[in-house]
Amino acid sequence: MNIPDSSNPRVVIIGGGFGGLSIAKQLKNRNFQVVLLDKHNYHNFQPLMYQVATGGLEAGTIAYPIRKVVQEHKETFFRMANVEKVDTFGKKVISDIGTIYYDYLVIATGSTNNYFGNKDIEKNSMVMKTIPEALDIRSLILENFELALQTNDEKVRRSLMNFVIVGAGPTGVELAGALAEMKKAVLPKDYPDLDLSMMEINLVQGTNRVLDAMSEKSSKAAAKYLKNLGVSIHLDVRVTNYDGNVVTTAGDLEFHSQAVIWSAGVKGAAVDGVNDAVDRASRIRVNDFNQVEGFEDVFAIGDVAAMYGEKFKFGHPMMAQPAIQQGELLAENLERLSKKQSLKKFVYNDKGSMATIGRNKAVVDLPKLHFNGVFAWFVWMFIHLISLIGFKNRMLVFWSWVYNYFVFDRESRIIVRPYRKKKGIEHGN
Repeated sequence: MNIPDSSNPRVVIIGGGFGGLSIAKQLKNRNFQVVLLDKHNYHNFQPLMYQVATGGLEAGTIAYPIRKVVQEHKETFFRMANVEKVDTFGKKVISDIGTIYYDYLVIATGSTNNYFGNKDIEKNSMVMKTIPEALDIRSLILENFELALQTNDEKVRRSLMNFVIVGAGPTGVELAGALAEMKKAVLPKDYPDLDLSMMEINLVQGTNRVLDAMSEKSSKAAAKYLKNLGVSIHLDVRVTNYDGNVVTTAGDLEFHSQAVIWSAGVKGAAVDGVNDAVDRASRIRVNDFNQVEGFEDVFAIGDVAAMYGEKFKFGHPMMAQPAIQQGELLAENLERLSKKQSLKKFVYNDKGSMATIGRNKAVVDLPKLHFNGVFAWFVWMFIHLISLIGFKNRMLVFWSWVYNYFVFDRESRIIVRPYRKKKGIEHGN
């Protein structure tokens, strides 16, 4: 990897997400050499991924170069690499670009989609964990309408215009709301010769309410907003299969659709080499200091880490805040560890959760306060703007939001990476 030798202990961080960047930034000007590895050379802001998928934002506005984040860190080195395995006995990380030795290892690999073992759903549905996947969804949406114009078969047309979103967490709810607003304000102008009353947006949830991780008040408000936008909500419905044409469920309900988006679950993206510490959800078991079970020099933070406690029996929520907070404390603890001082236990500061359902509609849960509507929408926008990395990105996103609000438009309706090929459906590369 061509990393220079250093007299300082070497910290290797796997993953440039919220957790990985958090600890990398906090280790600046501390007595460590930091090596940050990620298979992409950018950090993507996942909470706004759905807006890229629905043409509200360009992909570049929610991505930021990792090298730019750490370019002023004298002892920090970034390498674009796909980590294949960690060797905890030899204290080394093995990747597709070579092997690197560490003194301390931090696994911040985040999460991946959980299909619960269903290979057909994995093969045929769309997901939205990365920017390329969001662009694939955008292409699929637009290409489906182009194909709907070309066919005289009403059954095929309805299938092309039937969007089924499986999973009513924040991702599913926000995506359903964005699609409903496209149907109302954008698509009629682009496709005046297409009967858009045929377009369906079906949100399928396996539990008895949407946003089931949020308060009941927020859940009810979100469901009301979605129904008013024309989204069909199906609760207590478990999807069992999708063959590329028909969605089947555990009951009698089925959907004929050429566009199924899977947001029904995630699991930890654990790396090979710490298998004994991986739980049933593919998360790595850690103690109160984020040390991986059985190790003193290997740590895991963020979505991939399972820190069990009385309040968090299944680990902390797989969101940005736990990852950021764990990264910040771990930087301090690494310094304390190098000085042979006692470590500080991680205590999660729950700052709340939120979701937007469209124009002037959002729900916000704070530790002691729950509210929804226009004010919640402004709070949602403000929090997401200040959380973006880079002043330019904040300004571009803000301008896009202002423009879209007053013009009722989504300008990024461009198929730059076709998802469909002439025969069959294949993932873009």
